[in-house]
Amino acid sequence: MGVSYYKGFGPVISMNPGKITGIRRLVLFFITILLSMAAVSARGWAEQKTVKSNGQEAQSIQNIPELVIVDKDKTSAVIVVAEQASPNELLAAEDLAKYIEMMSGATPTIAKTPETIAVALKGKQPLIIIGQEALKADKSLVAALKKPVTVKGLLRSDAIVLRRKDNRIYLAGSNDLSHYYAVIELLRRWGCRWYLPTEFGECIPKQSRLTLGKLDYAYAPPFEIRTYWISWVGDRTGMEEFQRRNFMTLGKGDFPPTGHALGKYVRDLNENVFRIPLTAPETAKHIAAQVEKKYAAGESFSLSMEDGVYESTYPGDKKLMRLQRDKYYLRWSVTDPFLKLYNNVAGILQEKYPDSSAKIGFLAYTNMTIPPVREMKAEKSLFCELAPIDIDPIHGMDSLQSPPRQEYKDFIYKWAEVMDGRLAIYDYDQGMLVWRDLPNPSHQAFVQDVQHYRKAGILGINTESRNAIATTFLNLYLRGQLMWNPDAGIQAELAEFYENFYGPAAKPMQAYWEVIFQAWENTIVTEHEYFIAPAIYTPGLLKIMNAKMKEAEALIERVRKKKSPSRSRNEQLYLDRIAFTRMSCDITNLYMDMIKAAGTDINYKKAVKLGEKALVIREKLTAMNGTFTTYKGMKVEDKGYAWWPGEVKQYRELNQCINDDKGKLVLKLPLEWAFRRDPKNIGVKENFAAGPVDLTFWKANRGTYTLDLLKDYPVTEWEILRTDLYMQAQGIRNPDRQSYTGYAWYRTEVDITAEQADKKLHLRFPGLFNECWLYLNGEKIAHRTQDKLWWNNDYRFEWDVDLTGKLKQGKNIVALRVDSRHHFAGMFRRPFI
Repeated sequence: MGVSYYKGFGPVISMNPGKITGIRRLVLFFITILLSMAAVSARGWAEQKTVKSNGQEAQSIQNIPELVIVDKDKTSAVIVVAEQASPNELLAAEDLAKYIEMMSGATPTIAKTPETIAVALKGKQPLIIIGQEALKADKSLVAALKKPVTVKGLLRSDAIVLRRKDNRIYLAGSNDLSHYYAVIELLRRWGCRWYLPTEFGECIPKQSRLTLGKLDYAYAPPFEIRTYWISWVGDRTGMEEFQRRNFMTLGKGDFPPTGHALGKYVRDLNENVFRIPLTAPETAKHIAAQVEKKYAAGESFSLSMEDGVYESTYPGDKKLMRLQRDKYYLRWSVTDPFLKLYNNVAGILQEKYPDSSAKIGFLAYTNMTIPPVREMKAEKSLFCELAPIDIDPIHGMDSLQSPPRQEYKDFIYKWAEVMDGRLAIYDYDQGMLVWRDLPNPSHQAFVQDVQHYRKAGILGINTESRNAIATTFLNLYLRGQLMWNPDAGIQAELAEFYENFYGPAAKPMQAYWEVIFQAWENTIVTEHEYFIAPAIYTPGLLKIMNAKMKEAEALIERVRKKKSPSRSRNEQLYLDRIAFTRMSCDITNLYMDMIKAAGTDINYKKAVKLGEKALVIREKLTAMNGTFTTYKGMKVEDKGYAWWPGEVKQYRELNQCINDDKGKLVLKLPLEWAFRRDPKNIGVKENFAAGPVDLTFWKANRGTYTLDLLKDYPVTEWEILRTDLYMQAQGIRNPDRQSYTGYAWYRTEVDITAEQADKKLHLRFPGLFNECWLYLNGEKIAHRTQDKLWWNNDYRFEWDVDLTGKLKQGKNIVALRVDSRHHFAGMFRRPFI
């Protein structure tokens, strides 16, 4: 039994429709309605619980008659939707019928023609009236929709109302998409959830009885933009359905484009578009002349900077640039000169076309991320998207562990003030920009951030995602709930998720994911690429994950033993989700085992095998559902060493250096080296390269310095650091928890035999950031230059130093001096000779 649409008369319950004529169809529909006129149930009374939200809903608890929508797989309910319903409005009606049927096995009738609507409205059966028809039937709903709205409505204004009156349930919104949101709100109250795109993430409970008690609820979200888009040629399957069902907007609406665009307007001023005179009046006139037709016609456009770092020698630019140094990009900030350019262009156009509705979009990006120093306002036609690509994506703005995130909080409020609220956030989720298909949760940060976004009065959030669900998992779902309602109870959402998603395996899966979430929430690291993985996915974490994974598989085994036809839809989904989680768990274990084999044990042959095995599982994961990973569409993984296959290739090449004609392993250098911070750059003068290393303080006090408190370790004392993890992840930070920047020294000793000393020897650093100087027995023997922005360097991060004839028999002192000007510093793979 299902919903069937008959020409001119909407849907009825299907009973051999091929033999029913048009008139008989109408008669059948009327009979269906008449038979259900007494369907307002007198069975029992219900006590309605208050819904905790910011919506306008009656707070009293009272006994009211229960309206039965479905009972024992039967329903007489009718869904009413306008004949000229908008696309999302009609979809709302269809999806409501679909999910009621999935929950209960009973399918409501949909009335969508004037004749069938008129009959339905005269009946006493339960009516669910959607969108335009709801607003027409109850005029007071219009005022109810306006009451909770707090946004300015520069782009759109979403609001929903759900109200029950006797046998009628009204579901309506302030626009086409909001009508759909109202239906979703009702379905959520019945327990429906859409945690991930595609049916894989759909959790629809089985319920033989669906009822409603008191219902009078209106709500409007604080953001006009609540969306994400899929970059990196990720799989878009199920994206729009997922967005609708989680209260997201389908794109940015009337927010102007902000794609990189400025270059095409200034290339004839300078072939190098990153070196144009920004504040020169001629530049603004030149650009305005090229966009004038668009602006006059009311067409919005982008003047966003290109994807790179800007510099200028123009006197006016230099004067404004020197107002502040951008520590994230290690150069002068171009925010003030860029805003002057934008205001100049906007001023010219606004004066000439004062009635134009055109909007001009731009990105605050790279070395234009920090807000302007000068007190100023952006012209009214300018709209900004703030894209903090190099600011800690792990922690929230209120986290004590992240000064960069606290600085970003100040940026938000200042930009919102400059733009008079015409500001959207362009953030990144997954936050780990070059990563390895390991879980990368973000809700621990976003639950804090969204409070500040609301307080600052911005227009909303547009997230660059990749739909790599094995990495992002619940991130997009929880973002959707928080963008809709920043006060949503995320812990309550998570608590119900495990039961809904994993069924009988819920308890161990809750422990599995919670320990992952805690590891990310409690970490001190603030960087955003795969080098952080060993700092998060520690042996202790992996041990718990593996134990809980096994528990979950044992609990799901009874479902697996059922023959396929006898499994319910939800039972099959439980099995699929455990299989997904098992593959994710195996990939995580194998990647971390690979890192240990290469970075700690210098066993590159083993590392290659582990990496290849993990990549095979990743292929299976992708085959299961294309949304789980991204690499297939992007097709960049054969382009360099930054990507996972490139990392395996690097280990394959390193293995040739120690197990091949290209070389043989002579000596693994120690895993732990003495280490000294050198913020005042006194190490050369005071002979840190060969002078005594006093570890007395370290040995006496090591136990009092936790990973967090190592920020306070005296810079006058030596300490011990591992060579298989970068400095900051081992607690090398400033007392204010900022990443340590400045000089630092590593020291160790190696014993060389006479036979070894006579050979052609090389010291290989297989993973080393920064500009470095190598000292041997107090003498500087090598110097390596590096771009101070670490991502601009060869992603192998290797350094090969020829030591032939330089090592002596017996003890040799090896010292490495590094210059850390940015986060990520020092060694992260153990060196060898």
